[in-house]
Order: sequence, then C-alpha cells, then structure tokens
Amino acid sequence: MGKIVVGVDGSSGSIAALKEAARMANATGWWLDVVACWNAPTSLVVPYALGSVELEEGTRQLLQDTVTSTFGMPLPANMSTTLVHGQPRQKLIEMSAGSDMLVVGRRGYGGFAGLLLGSVSQACVAHAHCPVLVVNTGKEADGPAHDQ
Repeated sequence: MGKIVVGVDGSSGSIAALKEAARMANATGWWLDVVACWNAPTSLVVPYALGSVELEEGTRQLLQDTVTSTFGMPLPANMSTTLVHGQPRQKLIEMSAGSDMLVVGRRGYGGFAGLLLGSVSQACVAHAHCPVLVVNTGKEADGPAHDQ
C-alpha cells in the first residue's frame, strides 16, 4: 500500500491540501498520514524556551481539531495523525523519504503573502524524496473531504 504525507498548520492552504490528499488516498487506497510540526523558539541561554509544553499541546489540539472539522467522526480508517517536533520544512522533507507523495498547501501561516510559494512548500518541492503536490486554496477547498 502506498503512503501520502500531508502537512497541516490550520491555515486554509493546509486544509485544502488535507482535503486533496484525502481525495487521492481514497481514490488509490493509499494510507494518509496527517502531520503537524511544532517548534519551540530556542535561545542561547535557555535550550528550550518556556512554554514548549504549551506549544506542543496546542499543536496536538490543532492537529486533532483540523482532522475532526475536516472529516467529522469517525475519522477515515486509512488515516493516521503524527505530531513531530522541529521545523516543518525539515520534518516534512525527512518524512517524504518513506512516502509515495507529499502534499502541502501553497501558503501556510507566516511569511509574506505576496510570495508565489511559501518557504515550506518551496523547500519541499526542491528537496523532497518523493513527488510533491502543492495545493492552492480555492473553491475546491470548500467541498466535503470524504463520503460518510
């Protein structure tokens, strides 16, 4: 069975990517791994900034809320969620090594809205170990993710 990894951060771009990845997983019978990354700011004085536990838990909740609001309950049987610590671009590229497809939104949170691609999607396109689908936000992002 093939595997699709999709990165989510709660942005409309990542939700559109999640819906498209789910459509592809349903059509192919492949496994879908929904990934969220959290990264606590570090400093030279304190190895992990105060609040890293809160950041991790907040990202865990965002991941759960994103898949629940996108798919409803029960979640699709061919889906898992993964929470990882680190920079999203680095972690998604690492996870692409064991995947058949990586799906990301064109723009997430942060950066400059005028850029053609966000820094994460641009890095994934340049360095992933599998094909990358970059999903643009549009009317297709408003449709249902799967039949219930």
